[in-house]
Amino acid sequence: MTATLFDFDGVLVDSEPVHLAAFNDVLAPFGVTIDEEAYAESYLSLDDAGVFREVLTRRAGRAPDEREVRALVQAKAPRFLERFAAGFRVFPGAAEVVARRAARGIVGIVSGALETEIAFAMGKMSISEAVSFVVSAERTTAGKPHPAPYLLALEELRGLGHAAGVVVVEDSLGGVASAKAAGLRCVGVAHTYTAPELTEAGADAVVADLASLTDALLEAGE
Repeated sequence: MTATLFDFDGVLVDSEPVHLAAFNDVLAPFGVTIDEEAYAESYLSLDDAGVFREVLTRRAGRAPDEREVRALVQAKAPRFLERFAAGFRVFPGAAEVVARRAARGIVGIVSGALETEIAFAMGKMSISEAVSFVVSAERTTAGKPHPAPYLLALEELRGLGHAAGVVVVEDSLGGVASAKAAGLRCVGVAHTYTAPELTEAGADAVVADLASLTDALLEAGE
């Protein structure tokens, strides 16, 4: 059966605005603010460490050392969870599509979010038992759009004895690029970017919402 690898933020949980607010909380002492347009254009696909590296290099005019980056990531985590818990939102049909795909094959989460953030949201959604593994930001040496997260997911699938097809569900341009660079079929969900943008990034198919993620579409060509 086809294994399904879901991105998390922007695909299952409507959390990108929360991430942006938490980034700005932490960046305020540096006199830096990321607006929505810049976030979508330059930072949305990156993990937390990648965002802080890029923002401070581009906007504050200096490259931070890794110790500082780790401190910023640690500072953002509780701010994100506090905001996320207060305004937790999932996209319609998110829990249902994960459960449905788990009944037909292995489900994994491949995300630039932190493990604690993903675990919190999966618990709120009651999908923890449906997800066989999670590739979080802490587990990879390079985040999306690098293929490393999806290459690690493929290792996880091999370890579980999976030898059939694999499909990725992504909402961001960098996420699509990551999946395609790992040699995987990718279906884009137009929650964050338009269908033409996702297609141009390399998505094999694009849908408007999770309700349109039919099993026939996800398993096409397998």
